[in-house]
Amino acid sequence: MSLAAGHPVIAIPGPSPLPDRVARAAHRASPDIYGEDLALLNQQVMAQLKRLAGTTAHVAPYIGNGHAAWEASAANLFEPGDRALILTSGHFGQSWAQTLAAMGVVVEVLDFGLQPADPDRLAERLRADPEASIKAVMLCQIDTASAAMADIPAMRAAMGDHPALLVVDAIASLGCAPMMMDDWGVDVLIAASQKGLMCMPGTCFVWFSEKARARGRTTLTSPYWDWHPRAEGDALWRYWGGTPPVQHVFALDEALRMILDEEGLFAVWARHAALARAVWAAVDAWGEGDSGIRLPIRDPAARAASVTAIAIPGAEALRSWTAAHCGVTLGIGLGATDPANALRVAHMGHCNAAMVLGTLGVMEAGLTALGIPHGKGALEAAARVIAEPA
Repeated sequence: MSLAAGHPVIAIPGPSPLPDRVARAAHRASPDIYGEDLALLNQQVMAQLKRLAGTTAHVAPYIGNGHAAWEASAANLFEPGDRALILTSGHFGQSWAQTLAAMGVVVEVLDFGLQPADPDRLAERLRADPEASIKAVMLCQIDTASAAMADIPAMRAAMGDHPALLVVDAIASLGCAPMMMDDWGVDVLIAASQKGLMCMPGTCFVWFSEKARARGRTTLTSPYWDWHPRAEGDALWRYWGGTPPVQHVFALDEALRMILDEEGLFAVWARHAALARAVWAAVDAWGEGDSGIRLPIRDPAARAASVTAIAIPGAEALRSWTAAHCGVTLGIGLGATDPANALRVAHMGHCNAAMVLGTLGVMEAGLTALGIPHGKGALEAAARVIAEPA
């Protein structure tokens, strides 16, 4: 017998759950792409994207995923041979570095293992660059694999007067954790539709400051990746480099309305923080008694609000059990030191307390069924967090 019949719970860190309203908004035939109504809607979506990022600067939309946004930003920032300093805290920072290197950028890596970047090390490195050979400092606000969250204001402060641009990957954080691009001094911000923005995969975005725009076009700036016509579009097709992804525009309009105008961005951030704390409380309880279950990132302030990485002996077997017997899919231990004994639980985007408590309950059932040692009281600990006053 299986208890997996019913609506599946996909607790992986993206694509995140798609709200029914967003799916319905997208589920329509394409209108006249040269008509005024769609052009006005697209402009409204661009304005909402700026609100989401906390900026009055420029935004360039692209058809593609987060990797496409990496390439788009690099194509507008660098000449071949330019030096970029990338601070890595896991798999996705390293993958980003590989993308840059493949485009001809000279990549220097400050590797922090699976922990958040240290602003003191950044400051030290930049002090050793008086000739300003480093053109950009690049890091993930949240590395989706390690669940490490960087302190972006501290990184900006650590840069001091160095002229490098600050480039932040917010793919796993935007719409889940605070981001105030202008106030924090971020020059380039990267995100995609399929995580905190609660939409299907397929669109990505690059926000860029006037300082970044002043770099102008480089020899890497192909017509398609060029962010200038997209950000300064005088016609709908220019925003998207051709035929717009119409259904995505409708979906984004609905999702951004839900985030910004209905729930409210501060409430969205608070919800994600509370759901994350509930997961952490459960893991701490499971870890009692030297079970080996633990959160690799000890400092709660350095943990992601959108996804939690967990070291669990027998994690691979647990993932198989929860999916087959209860219909709950957990994230793989991507980039973990010991992937077979690690997994990730997502709590991003369209996610509520019932979904998180249900996921944790199924995990506890799996630990019990598989005989994996674990401490008691995890669900009670998570419930206490959920019961805290908002």
